[in-house]
Amino acid sequence: MDAATLLGSLNPDAPLAHRHLWLMDALQWVRGDSSDAQASVARVRDFLDAVEANPVGRARWRRWWARFTGTVDLTPLLADHGFAPRTAFLSEFGNRLRKKVLPGTPETTNMAELFDLLLPSRFDVRWLKALDTATLQRVRTVLAAPPESAPHAEGSAPSPDGFWHAALMDALVFCVSQITATGFADEIRGRMSPEARASRPFHELPTHFETLRRQVLAHGARSEQALAAADVLRQQLDACRHAAYTVYSHLEEHGVSVGIVFRLRQLRERIVRVKELLDCLQSDRPERAATALLADLAQVGLDNRSIRALIASSSHLTAAKVAERSAESGEHYITRDSAEYREMLRKAAGGGALLGLTTWIKFALYGLGLTAFWGGFANGLNYAFWFVVIMLLHLTVATKQPAVTAPAMVAKLRDLKAPGAVRRFVDEVANLFRSQIAAIVGNIGLVIPVVALISLGLQALTGQTMVDEARARHVLHDVHLIGPTVLFAAFTGVLLFASSIVAGWVENWYVFHKLDSAMTHNPRVTALLGRERAARWADFMRRHISGLAANISLGFMLGLVPAFAVFFGLGLDVRHVTLSAGQVSAAAMALGWEVLALPAFWWAVAGVLAIGPINLGVSFYLAFRLALRAQNISEVNRQLIRAAIKRRIRSAPLSFVLPPRNAVVDEDDAAPPPDAKPVPGAPASHG
Repeated sequence: MDAATLLGSLNPDAPLAHRHLWLMDALQWVRGDSSDAQASVARVRDFLDAVEANPVGRARWRRWWARFTGTVDLTPLLADHGFAPRTAFLSEFGNRLRKKVLPGTPETTNMAELFDLLLPSRFDVRWLKALDTATLQRVRTVLAAPPESAPHAEGSAPSPDGFWHAALMDALVFCVSQITATGFADEIRGRMSPEARASRPFHELPTHFETLRRQVLAHGARSEQALAAADVLRQQLDACRHAAYTVYSHLEEHGVSVGIVFRLRQLRERIVRVKELLDCLQSDRPERAATALLADLAQVGLDNRSIRALIASSSHLTAAKVAERSAESGEHYITRDSAEYREMLRKAAGGGALLGLTTWIKFALYGLGLTAFWGGFANGLNYAFWFVVIMLLHLTVATKQPAVTAPAMVAKLRDLKAPGAVRRFVDEVANLFRSQIAAIVGNIGLVIPVVALISLGLQALTGQTMVDEARARHVLHDVHLIGPTVLFAAFTGVLLFASSIVAGWVENWYVFHKLDSAMTHNPRVTALLGRERAARWADFMRRHISGLAANISLGFMLGLVPAFAVFFGLGLDVRHVTLSAGQVSAAAMALGWEVLALPAFWWAVAGVLAIGPINLGVSFYLAFRLALRAQNISEVNRQLIRAAIKRRIRSAPLSFVLPPRNAVVDEDDAAPPPDAKPVPGAPASHG
């Protein structure tokens, strides 16, 4: 199809939907195969030539344009395109999901809705930006001129500048009103700094805008008076933006809300939108400014249809806070000297002993004949109970460590410009690996004899071991290295990471809603518990809320996820290294000494040896990636870190296995180990 054919198919008297469909077809023709922006610009020029060369077609186009501008409402596009209807995270999430699932209709007078249908691809941004000034001036002269004859009764279009300026002013009214309303919202205003509240920037914003509006109406948009009023308005917008930024400091200290972060992001983007509208209103090249704004709106429309981008942008600060809280917990699981290493072995051995009891109860639950869900629930309750007991006794479960130790390590990279920052991080990697080895050895080293002792005791008392022969062979088959064991172990690592995320979110929620203060001072709570007991409970919960959330969520995920997987036919199961070691030990006791001659037993032992590193590796990797993003570590610095770790492995491999003989001095003053090679300084950029 050529430009003349396209112009010939134009019908200004067609129904609304058909007029908009013609415009969609016209832009698709301009777009072509979406490979060459200059080719699209050339097609725009061809259409302009066709309109100029055909007086009848030009008159028909201008009638069409008059009806278009007289029926569509341009203000929602300029003011609201790309923003959530009700400035709420869940509202915007549902809105984007609806746009992905449900098709849009061209039968609309809302230009914001029509715009996404007209310019649906990133190539549209390219060819709009590629339009040169001469072509834009021709578009304004040829296409946006008023009709040569009386317009249709449905609506008439004012002059191009009048129509455009009226829409810009209306959009400015809407945007300034939204900014003011957000600044007055209790959840935003109440979290501003005292200085920001005292300066009252949002109170003055409507007044400054009204001054601008009057100057534009009285003297014109580009008059000296209007330009001066616009400068004052821009300064007031900056004051509003700085006041809103003080909310982040409150969130960092008192807990993060995704909803508040989302509203702050919307506020910042609306301030940017107002400045763009002001630039369009007062530009000495209106066609160039208008095209730049349309290209930006097309880009915003594309970005704001992404659900992943919404979650990433709104939850970044929360993810950083989760990583920070995990880092605080993770410091307790990293050993740095021989004494701490021995203490880790002791705690892990205690945890392994209690997990031996967990294994016994797990097998006992099989005898109840529960359905899949209730069996999974019972197992989850069993796991959660003993995980919490282990935590309260200050013992250790090896697989719980990586998800919290990774953020603790990445916290060492907050200031890569500091001397020795990368070396200290490599030291922390070595410390972590030693800690993990100690934890696994301690867990497995005691869960096996405890399960064996319980089996012997049961056999002496009842004549039966912990499991019968059929169940024992089934256990060996389940943990067999050749099979889905590796996949299930990796999936368990994901659950371990997920439990740390749950812990961080719950703790953040607890702090954000000031529940410790409520437990201490709320009259209903103090009347029920008494002031002293309420204060003790509040202190206990503040210190242990993260651990309780992590262990309870992990226990129920380990128990219930396989049950749900069976319901949906996914065939997923979990493989936890300590629990698997206990189960294999119980199976071996049931089968007796002849188990040593069974290949299935040794394959199961190999499976247990593989489960541990996979559990730890997957959980650590996911937590490490989250922490890197939370700390904004650039790719360049990540490569530097990897190179430093490789050098340490080559120069001092035993440092990843055995603890140092002497205690390590404070990290800020620590000298590099004698066997470590110097690490070049890190780049200044944090990415």
